[in-house]
Parts: sequence; C-alpha cells; structure tokens
Amino acid sequence: MPGNLVFVFGSNLAGVHGAGAAAYALKNEGAVWGDGLGRQGNSYAIPTKDEYIRTLPLHVVQVFIYAFICYAKSNPNEVFKVTRIGCGLAGFEDKEIAPNFIAAPENCIFDVEWKQFFPDIPEDKFFSFEEPCKQPKSKSKK
Repeated sequence: MPGNLVFVFGSNLAGVHGAGAAAYALKNEGAVWGDGLGRQGNSYAIPTKDEYIRTLPLHVVQVFIYAFICYAKSNPNEVFKVTRIGCGLAGFEDKEIAPNFIAAPENCIFDVEWKQFFPDIPEDKFFSFEEPCKQPKSKSKK
C-alpha cells in the first residue's frame, strides 16, 4: 500500500487527548492538544465525546465518521489505520461503530476486533492495536 500511515483515533471536541488511543496519538503520531477534530500530524481525530467529555449521540459520531471517509477517499496515497473509535472510553459497542465504516476506501485498515464486521476484507487490512501499558509506579525508597 502506498503512502504515509495515518493513525485514526476517537477523540473529544475539547482535544483533551489524555487516555486510550488519543493519548497514544498525542505522544506518538502528532495529535495536537486542544484540537479534537480532523488531521493532525500523522493522526486523524474522530470525535466521540463533546467538549465537556460527555459521549456524543451516535448520529453525531456518524457524521464525523462520514467526514473522515470523505477525507480518506480524497487522500488515496495515504493509509489510514482506524482504531476501534468510540468503543473504549466513549462506551459504544463495536457493532454500533464498525458498520459505519463499510463505505471506507481501500486505503483504510481496521483493528482486528472489527474483522467480523468486514468478512470480505482481506487479512492484511487488519491490525492489532493494544494501548501501551501504564508505567508502574516506582516504589518509594525508605
């Protein structure tokens, strides 16, 4: 597959990328603190929570997913690595979110957890994203 790899993650409209895939995007993929929507460095934020960090209604998230799909289609030379947006901290189920990506172009690859929703997509279009483990707290010296 040609092009730059773009990490697609669920965000909030406040752009507070403090946990989950959003924190990973902030630390590793150029996401911008305070910007919760669209392309940022090697990442793309799809809001699943509002500016007060409350989960958005599904129909609103679907609008942001559609906008992302349009963006991905208009950037065929990039590869979009779509995480399970909204299925962690926002509390959506995979079956509520994954089917919204059915119209995504071939330059999108998906978390392996969504394979059941895309039975016709080849194995190489899936990846496994595991959030980096939190560092254990160091023991205080006595």
